[in-house]
Amino acid sequence: MKQAIIMTSFGTSVPEARGSIDAVEKALQETAVGYTAVRAFTSPTIRRILAGRGEQIFSLTEALEQMRREGMDRVAVQPTHLLYGYEYDKLRAEAERFSGCFETLATGRPLLADHNDILYFAEKLAETHPPQEGAAIVYMGHGTEHFANAVYPALQTALHLAGRDDIYIGTVEGWPGLEDILRQLKTPSRVALLPLMLVAGDHARNDMDIDWRQRLEQAGHSVTCAFTGLGELAWVQKMYQNRLSETLSSMYSNKL
Repeated sequence: MKQAIIMTSFGTSVPEARGSIDAVEKALQETAVGYTAVRAFTSPTIRRILAGRGEQIFSLTEALEQMRREGMDRVAVQPTHLLYGYEYDKLRAEAERFSGCFETLATGRPLLADHNDILYFAEKLAETHPPQEGAAIVYMGHGTEHFANAVYPALQTALHLAGRDDIYIGTVEGWPGLEDILRQLKTPSRVALLPLMLVAGDHARNDMDIDWRQRLEQAGHSVTCAFTGLGELAWVQKMYQNRLSETLSSMYSNKL
């Protein structure tokens, strides 16, 4: 029985941010001992940039075609996506085109797939950042027009219900945005600004470190930026491992 996992990320062209993806992929491979492990990036732009630097990375279609050529029997596609959305929908549709090419093909769920994931994630964020008087934590997520954007305000609600009104969740392209956070940060604070993304890539180095930082400072806050992608956190890596275990189990039960 030949089995493989395809570790599928949007990707990043920022070399300093690549460690987050590498760390998650290492954790996934530790969960799937004995499986062939292949990397795929779904962003054509990022793959093109990396190819210009001499690094060739499979698209998901290319990875699946390679697995078919190698005669794999069971293949698990494990996304590193944070939530459902347009990118996840495209990934799943792309994988489904190969459904008849293997004995079993399973596509895993994203990291925050249900309310239990959101509650656990909020709990771990709170543990990661003990409360400090006069300080606030602001996380910047990507955001989307997709209904899955509801994960962000749900995460904010979970933090609020846990008594952590000093941790704020905002997005670049969805709701809530930075303006919603600024309305709540009425007293000048020491603000730690972090990316709520797998990698601290272009958004972290432009939207967060330039635009968001400047707007917070203009509002009177003292701001520090941390370029730590979620993939660098051990408890997030464990969540991805659990998600892959679920995906591998589904290859035998066809539940996903």
